[in-house]
Amino acid sequence: MEPIKLGVIGVGVIGSTNLKDAMASDLIDVVAVADLRAERRQFAQEQGVARVYQDGRELLDEDDEVEAVIIAFPAMGRTAMALRAFARGKHVLTEKPVAMNAREVETMIEARGDLVAACFSARYRFHEPARVATELVASGALGQLHRLHVRALHAAGPRTDRVPPPWRESFTMNAGGILTNWSCYDLDYILGIAGWRFRPKTVLANWWPCVPQFSHHVAPESDADAHFVAMVTGEDGCVLTVERCEFMPLADEDAWQIIGSDGSLRLQMTATRGGRIVHDDSAGDDGVASHVIWEGDSAPGGGSLLIEDFAQAIREGREPATNLDRSLVLARIMDAIYASAASGGAVDIC
Repeated sequence: MEPIKLGVIGVGVIGSTNLKDAMASDLIDVVAVADLRAERRQFAQEQGVARVYQDGRELLDEDDEVEAVIIAFPAMGRTAMALRAFARGKHVLTEKPVAMNAREVETMIEARGDLVAACFSARYRFHEPARVATELVASGALGQLHRLHVRALHAAGPRTDRVPPPWRESFTMNAGGILTNWSCYDLDYILGIAGWRFRPKTVLANWWPCVPQFSHHVAPESDADAHFVAMVTGEDGCVLTVERCEFMPLADEDAWQIIGSDGSLRLQMTATRGGRIVHDDSAGDDGVASHVIWEGDSAPGGGSLLIEDFAQAIREGREPATNLDRSLVLARIMDAIYASAASGGAVDIC
């Protein structure tokens, strides 16, 4: 296929990774970059990018060669930039979370038209274990899905000289904390493997900020969650439970399950060493039998394959792995988690 002429808006920590991934692909021709910081524009030039801009709006307004853009800066400005890109007829791939809230995602859907719009929350579904798990669930081997479970707890590490990014746990800059920064991946992964059949109905949740003894891991102005837990009931009776934390006084734990009427799966999203998927099958007469259906190492990231899926979706006129409609499901769940925590009670998802 003819390579997509791509512009990258924002080349910070994750944006620079996206830039390198895109430039390594035969399906992409990175022709322009925009970033507010001079050192990042210089980095892009050193990578061989032909044109650099200080402002993403300049790139969108002045660079007619650009067909599509990656938007990779904090969520507070993504919607406005995406709307401008759509108005200029450009396809959009955004970092996660796709926007500050569900209403902003709805606004993007209204403006998208026939253009392709995708989100990086699908990054981990391009790994082989995700494919294996997705195929098993799709086969019907688990029967009627009863429960989707995610528990990813990470202990605080030692103090470092690293300056914490101000957006990491910030409602103002990134729509929230560990929920929006990491659990958009969790939700995309578990719901994607389940075939996007889960329809969220009601949420009961709570969250906690970074504890004082580990406050050096977050910026002083941080005001969002370092730990949250939520139970989400679905329209068909399936229940999603999800918990994630960082910088907390606990032991690491990473436990994922998809439980159905006829069997279940035990899996992980980010097992880079010694990962495996176990199918607990109830088909025999001797009770539950456990089978390892995948075992190995899962390469980190997955962004390069996601970017290529975005490019192929543009050329093939199809939807990408996580489009704006699926991003809206994630945003509604995350909005409801914060609303439930604020109210102290269960919240219905409209």
